[in-house]
Amino acid sequence: MHRISHRDFSCIQNILESINKIQEYSNKFENADEFFDNTISFDASMMNFIVIGEMVDKLSSDFLKKTENDINWFKVKGFRNIIAHNYFGIDAEEVWQIIQDGLKDLKFNLEKEIN
Repeated sequence: MHRISHRDFSCIQNILESINKIQEYSNKFENADEFFDNTISFDASMMNFIVIGEMVDKLSSDFLKKTENDINWFKVKGFRNIIAHNYFGIDAEEVWQIIQDGLKDLKFNLEKEIN
């Protein structure tokens, strides 16, 4: 664990809250198509991915550097940009895979930093 600032801690808490919301919104679906077809859950999840990306921008460069071996911040922020700038071109299967795999890893690594 690294010593982190209050601001970084707050941003991490916001990211974890968004991850939890995305997992909650998506866990009732069996696959990407079901999830995508439920526009309320899908849209709410996309908004929370944007929140995650925005919080990454607020993390200190020191924290990002210390955690870059465990977390690919470029991909996290990049996914936010894809959603924000190409919303109607989003691949539901890719989103589903990120939710099923990527978010678990991100959550694990962030919880490790604050616990």
